[in-house]
Amino acid sequence: MLGIIIWLVVGGVIGWIASMIMRTDGQQGIFLNIIVGIVGAFLGGWLGGVLGIGSGTINSGAFSLSGLLLSLVGAVVLLAIVNLFRRGRVR
Repeated sequence: MLGIIIWLVVGGVIGWIASMIMRTDGQQGIFLNIIVGIVGAFLGGWLGGVLGIGSGTINSGAFSLSGLLLSLVGAVVLLAIVNLFRRGRVR
């Protein structure tokens, strides 16, 4: 149970930071920040695994600075893709 709470909190923080970077924070609330953070964590972990960057990604259950940075990159990429489809530009 504690693991799920940590995932939600970390996902919310990562999603919030990514939305601040992409300037979409005013358009989404805490729920969407959590979703973006969690999906971005999986996307970042997957990209890190494909590129051979992340040995300790969030997808493997590791909690490290490199895993958090990969999660943040994944969340930013996810928001860029969403902005591309919504507005026709990344922003």
